[in-house]
Parts: sequence; C-alpha cells; structure tokens
Amino acid sequence: MTTAAPTSAPRPARRFAVVVIGASAGGIEALGTVLPMLPKHYTLPVVVVLHLPADEPSLLAEVFSYKVGLATKEADEKERLQPGVIYFAPPSYHLLLEADGTFALSTEEPVHFSRPSIDVLFGSAADAYGERAVGVLLTGASQDGARGLLAIREAGGQTLAQDPAEAMISIMPAAAVELGAARAVLPLKDIGRFLAGLEKEA
Repeated sequence: MTTAAPTSAPRPARRFAVVVIGASAGGIEALGTVLPMLPKHYTLPVVVVLHLPADEPSLLAEVFSYKVGLATKEADEKERLQPGVIYFAPPSYHLLLEADGTFALSTEEPVHFSRPSIDVLFGSAADAYGERAVGVLLTGASQDGARGLLAIREAGGQTLAQDPAEAMISIMPAAAVELGAARAVLPLKDIGRFLAGLEKEA
C-alpha cells in the first residue's frame, strides 16, 4: 500500500465551526497526543468517533477529562453543540451533526462493520457545515472515514490525515491518502498544533 510523504501544516485560511475526528485501533493513544494540545480557551466544538466494542459502556469522556483542559462529554440526541467542548460518540449509535447545530443519533446498519461510523459523522459534517468543517482521520484498521473525509474536502472543508508511517495502524489514514481525501498528511503533533490555531467564526 502506497502512502504519501507528510506535507507541511496548512495555515488556517478561514474561520471554522466544528472539528470532527475519527480513529480506531490505536486511537486512544493518538487522541492522547492531539486533544491535550487544544488550549483551555478553545472556541470550537470537537466531535470524536472512536470505534469501541458495542457491548461495553464508553468511558472516553471520563478518561479524557483528566488529560485535557476542555470539558468532555458523551453526545446526546438533540443536544446543541457548545464551543470548547469535546464530545464522544456513544457506543452502538451513529452520531450525526444537524444543520441546526444539534446532534442526532441513529441505529441504522453499521458502516464498515462499525456503529458509530466515522464516515457517517464526517458525511453529516460535510452536509451541515460545508467549508466550515474540519475533518481529521487518525490511526485505524479499516477504511471507515476515508470517504467521509473526502466528502468534507469536496464541500470545501479542511481535511487532515495522520501520517500513515507514524500511525499505530496505517490502514485508515492510508485509505484517505490514496483516495485524495486529505489536504494535508501530518504527524500527530502537527495536527494538534494546527487544530489549536483554529478560531470559530463569529
């Protein structure tokens, strides 16, 4: 499988409204590098899908509450996104972003054997936010997220993929690179620095 060499971090060229992040195998470790780099005054909502076993409760919000300077919580149906909050998708539900700034949960069929699916979250972000969405695809062992990341790019949003050479499992970010979905391919610390520099559109 061919992978692209890391490219330099893009400069934020516009104001954004939401950051969506997807990861699978190795994702807790990758998120543990990226999320703590967000400053306490961060003004964007951050929405995360991490593949988890369907029959176990998620402790992600609790685990990351000790690692980051922002509020963390599990997303709820019809909840309105708030600035400076990191939301995690609940297990066994697809998580979608709505145009009115709220979440929707779905029990439709798994995508790439996953529910929540990264593709579903990213696709909804492209539809709801267009060029104001930022998508980030990290380590993982499936191709979930690659087409969703492409949807964000085609909608005019910013798209980043973890450098496959650095990823614990390269399949997921490499799929995005091969599809042409990522505007930039970066190591984790550069992804964290880029996200930390974003500001919400007034």
